[in-house]
Amino acid sequence: MSAQNVPPDGHGPAHVPAPGTLVVDTGNGDQVGEFRGLAGPYWALRPVCGGPEWEAEPERVRPADPMERLRAINARKNARSEGRIL
Repeated sequence: MSAQNVPPDGHGPAHVPAPGTLVVDTGNGDQVGEFRGLAGPYWALRPVCGGPEWEAEPERVRPADPMERLRAINARKNARSEGRIL
């Protein structure tokens, strides 16, 4: 299993991130998303540059590493400067 969000006992997610935290959904092609909240047993994630939210299995989500965060922030700033998002 590639997830890094499972506690040592293997029962459920270790913690729920704060809204706005950048995370990587390893079950969705390592897509970086912004944690939005809980959606039943799933986590609601939103693309960094806007778009529809998707639901991810918590055990397949890991925190974004520093390079992934930098790329996501840069992509969001570029999208804003180009008028693709507000």
